[in-house]
Amino acid sequence: MKTKPTVLKLGGSAITYKAHPQRANMRIIDRLAKEIEDAKTSRLIIVHGGGSFGHPLAKKYAINEGFHNPAQRLGFAETHEAMTVLNNLIMKALIRHNIPAVAVSPSSFILTKQGRIQELDTNIITRMQETGFVPVLYGDTVLDLEKGFAILSGDQLTARLAIELGAERIIIGVDVDGLYTADPKEDSSAKRLQRVTARELEKFHYGTKTLKVTDVTGGMHGKIIELIPAIEHGVRAVIVNAKKHDTIRKALCNERVAGTLIEKE
Repeated sequence: MKTKPTVLKLGGSAITYKAHPQRANMRIIDRLAKEIEDAKTSRLIIVHGGGSFGHPLAKKYAINEGFHNPAQRLGFAETHEAMTVLNNLIMKALIRHNIPAVAVSPSSFILTKQGRIQELDTNIITRMQETGFVPVLYGDTVLDLEKGFAILSGDQLTARLAIELGAERIIIGVDVDGLYTADPKEDSSAKRLQRVTARELEKFHYGTKTLKVTDVTGGMHGKIIELIPAIEHGVRAVIVNAKKHDTIRKALCNERVAGTLIEKE
């Protein structure tokens, strides 16, 4: 039986310094690449967020609001270019650690409608995996059938790829140990949820009013909302802390790790 894919999402909060525009955390990026190498996961797809590279520019030019004035064209291009810079840093780390990673730009093969993926051809991703490559995608500026253009979050992309490719699991690496009853960065009494279901997830809300950094894709709450369709399709997900040593390797190897498991039932 052919192995089902694993989709690994590396959050921008883990791989960049979100309070510092276009500053990558190269120490963590290199460590994550080594952990991915050590895990030797077959049929792996990697998606990474924008962190301090894409979000500030996207907000500056109001890309997510759609095309309203000519100046936004340059903003669209700048935001996309910033994401390719971050992607290139990640690609170099993966290749340095002997991972046959190939960058795939979402803007080149995805169209959205009102910000939601409308057209997506996964044939190239499937063929890459069958040939033994590791496709690496990212949140990106994309053309939109109604708004002109939009921001496609790495979280929406992760869930949709998992559905379309029949993935077994999604691993989401962020900067906290999973989902909590409140924001653990703001509330010391917050308790980690070890397991939740899709139905429970729909009721879950992570406040965004206390965010001190720019995140045009909704932060933790956005991740939760985007995960629901994939979970309902039977894809299990785990949210873990990518900033903690060896956590991503353990998650990829199905070893016990602190985090939140999310399943359909």
